[in-house]
Amino acid sequence: MTYQEIEVFLTAVRTGSLSGAAQTLYITQPAVSRHIQALEQELGCVLLVRKRGRRRLELTEQGQDFVLVAEKWRQVWQEARDVARRDRSRTLRVGSVGSVSTYLLPAVFRTFLEKNPACALTFHNCHSWEAYQYMAEGTLDIALISDDMFYPQVETIPAYREPMVLAAGNACSLPPRVHPSMLDPSRELRLPWNPEFDLWHSFWFSGGAQPRAVLDQMSLLEQFFSWQGSWADSWAAAPVSVALSMRRRVDIRILELEEGPPEERIFCLLGPRRKPELSGAFLGCLRRELERLPHVQVYL
Repeated sequence: MTYQEIEVFLTAVRTGSLSGAAQTLYITQPAVSRHIQALEQELGCVLLVRKRGRRRLELTEQGQDFVLVAEKWRQVWQEARDVARRDRSRTLRVGSVGSVSTYLLPAVFRTFLEKNPACALTFHNCHSWEAYQYMAEGTLDIALISDDMFYPQVETIPAYREPMVLAAGNACSLPPRVHPSMLDPSRELRLPWNPEFDLWHSFWFSGGAQPRAVLDQMSLLEQFFSWQGSWADSWAAAPVSVALSMRRRVDIRILELEEGPPEERIFCLLGPRRKPELSGAFLGCLRRELERLPHVQVYL
């Protein structure tokens, strides 16, 4: 089965005749017949017939079913051809952990694309360990992660750090400055920010303490805080940038944590197939967005 056979078949269906397909494709009518016969032989069924006394071709039942298949086949073929023609040099492939991508990166992406209209961007949400693997394989050009490690051929550079604060629901009766001993773990909305946070959490809260919810998706935290009634007294430890972004959308208070968890540190990964011009432009947009946020120390 060839692209030309599919194209001839679909053209014959559209024009309703062999002569019409020949004129449209600038080939002879016998050539149209040969292509359709070859296609029918491969499929083992008749697709088109011309009944006596009628000029237009008619689709058999199998032909009607095959029209949709042929259109999909042509689309896949064209997409496959586009892969070879695609200019990857002007496409920046970015990866990030959810705590960065949910609130910070949308504004960065918008600025980057506005300042670089000739460029394209692809994004992949991933865990830190996955990002290292993708960078080494060349699947990503740049990534933002929270758990740094050594990985061959991947450079890890500090991007920024920010304090952890307490995000509390509007029915949570806590003072502006909160000590961990004052927190009820049964009202916690917990996210696994980083290994350092897990150690801090284990120190202050017993292993038998059951949080209200354990979440693995950053976007869910905002949804939980938006629920009223019995959920309004929930609390969660979060980076200050996340808490400030959520406060613009849901009714929460941001409280200072005394003896709180270590600061959230975000790192930038650069791989062996980096694109210096695009990566530099993206990091510039990221730096400018970070400099707008209070309490964030930028290293880029």
